[in-house]
Amino acid sequence: MKLLIVGATGTLGRQIVRCALNEGYEVSCLIRSYSRASFLKEWGAELIGGNLCKPKTLLPALEGVDAVIDAATARPTDSLSIKQVDWEGKVSLIQALVAKGIERFIFFSFLNAEKYPQVPLLEIKRCTELFIAESGLKYTILKPCGFLQGLIGQYAVPILDKQAVWVPGQGTAIAYMDTQDIAKFAVRSISVPETENQSFPIVGPRAWDASEIIRMCERLSGEKAKVTRTNINLLRIFRQLTRSFQWGWNVSDRLAFAEVLANSQPLTASMDDVYPVFGINPEEITTLESYLQEYYSRIMKKLKEIEYEQAKLGKSTSKNKPFFF
Repeated sequence: MKLLIVGATGTLGRQIVRCALNEGYEVSCLIRSYSRASFLKEWGAELIGGNLCKPKTLLPALEGVDAVIDAATARPTDSLSIKQVDWEGKVSLIQALVAKGIERFIFFSFLNAEKYPQVPLLEIKRCTELFIAESGLKYTILKPCGFLQGLIGQYAVPILDKQAVWVPGQGTAIAYMDTQDIAKFAVRSISVPETENQSFPIVGPRAWDASEIIRMCERLSGEKAKVTRTNINLLRIFRQLTRSFQWGWNVSDRLAFAEVLANSQPLTASMDDVYPVFGINPEEITTLESYLQEYYSRIMKKLKEIEYEQAKLGKSTSKNKPFFF
């Protein structure tokens, strides 16, 4: 069975590629830049040039494909807007699937997207869900709410480097999940008929707020965090300023996500009925504690190795210094 992965170079997309290859699927990836995606080819995936925003490139890319997993989204630094990629591009992709007679489609939305019409990306996700449901495809919609991988740059690294950690003034607890685990749900859904025409929350074992994550990072790193709390009103003003310039549209739309983080309602959902459908053991899901523990163990070991090598180099240099009278 041949899968096409869209958004394959992203944080989640690359894990889907790896998981699908490990499961024995033939995998092709729709990519815009061959140089950026070369590592996927090394893993064993086929690279196919194409672009969601260029509909004519989609039909050739779908040749021989049995199912599509879509993990693409616009990046803040993209020249294309969220509307162009996440709405117009996805509509083009869905229409191309229908035209090619490819029925199986896996799409990533966001948990409780319908509750945030003021957030452009989430409103687009909601509209896309409706469009998919009316398309006639055999779809599965997966709804994560945060990646464990994102916590490294947001919390772990700044604390270790003694830099400021920026957190919302009124934070929301989020049930983060490892992208490797999310990828398992995506790939498993292809072979489980019970997931067809259904939507599922895909979230971690529990929701964590910023203060809890910071305390855990402090304990594991042995460093004290320098916490700076952001004011939601200032973020709203900055969002309006960036909205005034075309180059800032994507940044502005991403800043709107602060409205989600400023909500007092936790981003979480019960997975009790989800695990049995997918045949996944909840005990095998990576917890935030184990993820951060592994990260700090690796980074601390690396730092000790660097210090040891520097110490050796220093001693060697000292021994070889000429002695002057």
